[in-house]
Amino acid sequence: MIRGLIIALFLFLGTQVYANCADTIIVYKDARMDTLVAKQAAMNKRMLLKATGGLVKGYRIQVLSTSSRDEAFKIKSELLSKFPEQKSYVLFQSPYFKVRIGNFLKREDAEALRTQLNNTFPFSVYVVDDMVEYTATGAIN
Repeated sequence: MIRGLIIALFLFLGTQVYANCADTIIVYKDARMDTLVAKQAAMNKRMLLKATGGLVKGYRIQVLSTSSRDEAFKIKSELLSKFPEQKSYVLFQSPYFKVRIGNFLKREDAEALRTQLNNTFPFSVYVVDDMVEYTATGAIN
């Protein structure tokens, strides 16, 4: 009964199944099945990103944590002028304003920018785990 259902399923999906008396099943599948599975996986990933607002786990560099709003936005504007290809953010987590830059999926990429930032900013600059913006082509910088 179950063997019949499995054979019917594979035949429906464009796959050939042969069974012999020794309980051995040989499956010959259509190569297009792999293409369909890959396309479906890509669609599932896109739908998941839409559902989460396009944010995925990644890394950013925290440049400053201060209680001064003016200082935070001053540093953000410096970051925008010195690193225009990177997005920068000011977050408020009471009582501090935190200035972060970048959207990285790999920690190594974030570390490369961190070393550049250490030369520019005299205070402690470090990589933090964060939810980063993501598109189908990769993290948005």
